[in-house]
Amino acid sequence: MAEFTMELNDEQQEVRDWLHGFAADVIRPAAAEWDEREETPWPVIQEAAKIGVYSLDFYAQQYFDPTGLGIPMVMEELFWGDAGIALSIVGTGLAAVGVLANGTEEQIGTWIPQMYGDVNDVKVAAFCSSEPDAGSDVASMRTRAVYDEAKDEWVLNGTKTWATNGGIAGVHVVVAVVDPELGSKGHASFIVPPGTPGLSQGQKFKKHGIRASHTAEVVLENVRVPGSCLLGGKEKLDERLARARERARSGERVKNAAMATFEASRPAVGAMAVGTARAAYEVALDYAVTREQFGRPIVDNQGVAFQLADMRTSIDAARLLVWRASWMAVNGKPFTAAEGSMSKLFASETAKKVTGQAIQILGGNGYTREYPVERMHRDAAIYTIFEGTSEIQRLVIARTLAGVPIR
Repeated sequence: MAEFTMELNDEQQEVRDWLHGFAADVIRPAAAEWDEREETPWPVIQEAAKIGVYSLDFYAQQYFDPTGLGIPMVMEELFWGDAGIALSIVGTGLAAVGVLANGTEEQIGTWIPQMYGDVNDVKVAAFCSSEPDAGSDVASMRTRAVYDEAKDEWVLNGTKTWATNGGIAGVHVVVAVVDPELGSKGHASFIVPPGTPGLSQGQKFKKHGIRASHTAEVVLENVRVPGSCLLGGKEKLDERLARARERARSGERVKNAAMATFEASRPAVGAMAVGTARAAYEVALDYAVTREQFGRPIVDNQGVAFQLADMRTSIDAARLLVWRASWMAVNGKPFTAAEGSMSKLFASETAKKVTGQAIQILGGNGYTREYPVERMHRDAAIYTIFEGTSEIQRLVIARTLAGVPIR
């Protein structure tokens, strides 16, 4: 087990500096354009693939970093560049985590490479869990998966929403209900291979922020996938459902497939928020030091200086919570106080607050698109919403601390 540390080792520092250079030289110059276009920045993704940032090998190396700091370091630097473009680069990772969390070794080896494609033909993948009537309330999920034993196929029907890369992805990972009587415990995850008939893109959403990231509905109409596309396999599913039925009778709680994915990814989302907050803080600090009013830099005013002090303090605190949760996760330490949710909650709220403070420090300039803090503030709003709202994070934390099913 790696000891917890607040310092990156030499190799990690090299990777961080390399990523920072890519974010500064490639992502940032393209940020405003792709935000306005509201389209997937395929050329930037391809540039990331060329240097190895968008690849299975790179993320696997960071994912298995024994210190746990690889993934949060990557997320912070890329999202420091721009949240929308960065989400287009890392969005495939959520689907990959879904396979890693629930799939067999064969499924991991078969499907994750297809999610990324190669330098000459980059692909993206989508994780599809939320539904129009079932976002935070996963127990209300309606997408059904029915097993056709004669053909050893699963038949999927339903509509997913808020899916990053939904419809434009090659590989879709879809969470569906296999046993309605078990509620959220009767869910399973399925691979829908590229070109599978019956899967189509529904509405593409025009969003407040992260506009360079494609978000859409995914419609499933009699989508048939082989039995081998059930993540974990049929035998494992049957065993899990049997245990869930027994636990339901005894009143014991059990996690579902989608929640396993979200739980593993929450510190990473926190790191994204830290990156956006840090970017806004740095713009505000530079502006406060160089902008003069009444013959002196505005940072000479306590009202501005104290805001900057609070911003930096919150960013550093958020990063430490993210690093702690990431270290715990990779070293098998249980989140006995919902540390993963803590990191996501605090970092998300910090990003919203800090980007708002940055606009305030820049004044009228901060409210225009001539400066990036306006875009950063729009982007930051998503962190308190996706992969579990701040309210859901507080509920998870409170339930974990109290040991009772608070509603």
